Amino acid sequence: MYVVISGCGRVGAQLATMLSDDGHNVVVIDSDGGSFRRLGTTFNGLTIVGNGFDEQVLEKAGIQNADIFIAVTNLDNTNIMAGQVAKKLYGVKKVISRVYYPDREKTYHKLGLETVCGTTLVARKIRDFIIGREFVSEVSLDFKTQLAEIKASSTLAGKKVGDVEIPNEFKPVIIIRGETSMIVDNDTKIAVGDTIIAAVSASAVQKITRYYGVEVRTTTAAGLSCPI
Repeated sequence: MYVVISGCGRVGAQLATMLSDDGHNVVVIDSDGGSFRRLGTTFNGLTIVGNGFDEQVLEKAGIQNADIFIAVTNLDNTNIMAGQVAKKLYGVKKVISRVYYPDREKTYHKLGLETVCGTTLVARKIRDFIIGREFVSEVSLDFKTQLAEIKASSTLAGKKVGDVEIPNEFKPVIIIRGETSMIVDNDTKIAVGDTIIAAVSASAVQKITRYYGVEVRTTTAAGLSCPI
């Protein structure tokens, strides 16, 4: 396939490298030439400095031959503009646009654009992990349960997730370490500086703060800082 990607942030760079490794022809567009440093060493496609909605830039990228156009910059409006140009002006059959805010997805769909929303994906992943594996015995997701974001201190460092979990009150689900995130199991070890995303009951917040000397910041799926 011939794929044109607008945006070379973490998502765009990873996607471009993966598609290139799979043998597809990939062209990456970004307004910041320095962003191409994120591309993997195995990437053998083309890079173009410019805006993904600029017609001259798109034509230089070979948009007329593209099977797929993907807009994954960090700006929703830029993604929707680029997607519209690719679909309406150049007739690209498959156009996918990244969306940061879930409430904008319906607007994109009305314009004939397919979307990927990181906020929704993370929320569903957490829900499916909790419900699918250990919902009945370990987590009760009633109205008192919240998502919490915790910065791991030296008190938590070296401990296994299973050792810090409090049944029916505190359930770590994801650990963010640097620029990567991982779904945890009971044997996952916590490191200093990790960000722990957990399901926590309202009654357990003070208990966790007291036990481990950490700040528990309750949040919503839209507020998660997962690198997606």
